[in-house]
Amino acid sequence: MEILEKTRKMLGKHPLCDCCLGRQFALLGYGLDDQKRGETLKLLLTMKAHREALLGKKTGVTLLKTLAANGACSMAAEILRKIKKRVGDKRECYLCEGRFDLLEDLVKRSVKKLKHYEYNTFLVGMKLPTEIEEREDEFKAEFDVNHGESMKNEFSRDIGKRLSEITKKQTEYKRPEIVIHINPFTRETKIQPNPLYIAGRYRKLARGIPQSKWFCSNCRGEGCPKCDWTGKKYQESIEEIIANPALKATEGDDVSLHAAGREDIDVRMLGEGRPFILEVKRPVKRFGDLETLAETINEKAKEKLEVVNLHFADKDAVRSLKKKETAEKVYKVTIRFDRNVSNEELSRVKETLTNATIHQQTPLRVLHRRANRVREKHIYKAEIKRLAPDSAEMRIQCQGGLYIKELITGDEGRTKPCVAEVVNAKAEPFDLDVLDIINR
Repeated sequence: MEILEKTRKMLGKHPLCDCCLGRQFALLGYGLDDQKRGETLKLLLTMKAHREALLGKKTGVTLLKTLAANGACSMAAEILRKIKKRVGDKRECYLCEGRFDLLEDLVKRSVKKLKHYEYNTFLVGMKLPTEIEEREDEFKAEFDVNHGESMKNEFSRDIGKRLSEITKKQTEYKRPEIVIHINPFTRETKIQPNPLYIAGRYRKLARGIPQSKWFCSNCRGEGCPKCDWTGKKYQESIEEIIANPALKATEGDDVSLHAAGREDIDVRMLGEGRPFILEVKRPVKRFGDLETLAETINEKAKEKLEVVNLHFADKDAVRSLKKKETAEKVYKVTIRFDRNVSNEELSRVKETLTNATIHQQTPLRVLHRRANRVREKHIYKAEIKRLAPDSAEMRIQCQGGLYIKELITGDEGRTKPCVAEVVNAKAEPFDLDVLDIINR
């Protein structure tokens, strides 16, 4: 069907604003927005109707009346007045119900809310009532629309273009820093700041601090006499020590700490530190000075925790970080035996565990949260030196995921080989430290 004829049939049945008419032919032609495309189609149809009217054809007058009422075409209305014909009342657009007239108001509302946030990129997301989307789908089917676009696309593009001009910020479709959710039918505008990712390394200098918040086992965070109404088993964690200054600096709502593995509460993390990424949710500010943030964290956590090399990251970095959980690690641990051990026995520990494959069934202490299965982990190097007749210090370079405490004790036969088995004596680990995380 010829374009003008299809336009004529559309307007003959339904009132359409310039935007909604032009949108049905959005993929035809270049350099025009939908509004201008709709105006052009109405103009061409008005000229055709005027010619027919001048030739004395009733079809021309009928079409002019359709354009004036259903197309809100001022030229058609003016022609009707000049030829002394009645001009009917303009009718509300069948598809958008006049909501494209609210574009400037929606833009102003968005700009007002965006002023509170720091960002460089944004995306406009549209929410339309289900009945409106269904109505447009039925309309496209009725008139066999093959070169149109959706109302959502037109709204988001036109509003996005205006916002970009006003704010001087760029539209980003894949990973915008902020998403503006707009419902033109309710005029509701919501700002959704996407997470801010801050990467770095932390050195845990004191024992007795868990990596993440640890809720009270009695009240599950609600607060009770057992936890002194704090809701927590431990009053601070690495996550909270890092997060609290970060939340204050970014004015975010919440955080998640992602790390390349974790150490037990009684284990220190030394050396260059453990890689981590702090995900700050719904931040208001995202252009802060990370050197100042690191200084603030380190000052508040003096002698307990230290963060280094803070830098901005993205969501891909979190995925990459998770892969480092199995990176090689170097540990130092003090071992106490239930009897004096000989130099030969200590040498046998070194020889047995260097370049050894360890078969380790899920330790009893973590069985409540990890699947019960046997894992194979490799030790690349083991060194041991005597501290006293019944104690020694051991350094272990191994594959990530090896449980060091159980490597010492044997965990009731669940870890083989182990230090206790090699010397045929009870062995207990003390003062376990992570010295290095090796990324190959």
